[in-house]
Amino acid sequence: MPGFTLEEVRERTYKARDAWWTVFLVDPLAGRLVVVLANRTSVRPNQITWAAFVLGLGSAACFLMPGWGWPAAGALLYHLSFVLDCVDGKIARLKGTGTVMGGWLDYVFDRIRVLACALALMWGRFEAGGEELYLVLGVLVVFLDMLRYVDALQVAKVRRQMRRRLDEAIEEATGVPASARPRRTGEPEEPGDTRPAESVDLQQNFRARFAWYIRIRDWLRDHRVRAHLVSGIEFQMAVFIVGPLTGAIVPVTLGAAALLLVFEAAIMFKLWLSSRDFTRALAEIRSTSVLAAVSPAGDRAAGLGSEHVA
Repeated sequence: MPGFTLEEVRERTYKARDAWWTVFLVDPLAGRLVVVLANRTSVRPNQITWAAFVLGLGSAACFLMPGWGWPAAGALLYHLSFVLDCVDGKIARLKGTGTVMGGWLDYVFDRIRVLACALALMWGRFEAGGEELYLVLGVLVVFLDMLRYVDALQVAKVRRQMRRRLDEAIEEATGVPASARPRRTGEPEEPGDTRPAESVDLQQNFRARFAWYIRIRDWLRDHRVRAHLVSGIEFQMAVFIVGPLTGAIVPVTLGAAALLLVFEAAIMFKLWLSSRDFTRALAEIRSTSVLAAVSPAGDRAAGLGSEHVA
């Protein structure tokens, strides 16, 4: 029986959009590892998750050691740990062997790895040179990693709430359920979005203000790169790989932290613009619904069809 090919792995396991570090520096290796492991072994995703976690702890141990050679070794182990962290999910999707427990384990191990490596790296540099700034950087790295993941969950929650309320309002006004409405052209699903339809545009304000950005976003999309260029992944790789390899831990960490905050602020600004579109659209749907109650049925359909339904 023929095994899985690299093309199958790409088609079935690669995300439509991912962090640029993953797309260019992880997937090329991870995809080939998946082909070997899926075809020649019976290894399970959770076993790979554990292996990635052990490598992550090995990275932390290297970061604790004196001398600049050890941090470089820790950087290498961290990258390999992250590669395996991507491999487990790909094998789970390829073979359909993913579990809820596996997803939880992967998430918890990721957070422990970041915490252990941040404390070990900065404490090791503090012990080596006595500079207290490293202790402050350790706290900063842990805080920003926590902030990024909590913020991502909350932003996704708010967007789902807005869409759900709009879908409910349109269904009440038209009698057409969300599942029967087509997704708006040019608005692809976001990660974790299980909605069957998108009928209200919540990006009008953003596109009106930043029309130039759409071209950049489309180019990145064509290369599978998400527009959020400095997310938690890029931040981690800067701190735990680029910094130790270059010996410039302080400037690299501070620079990556600044860029992460800039992109987080951009997400907040975009969400605020979406909230204005949401408020306007909800008011228009409700006002149209009120008018429809005293107008012919045909007017009711026309009022919503042209502006809200894709």
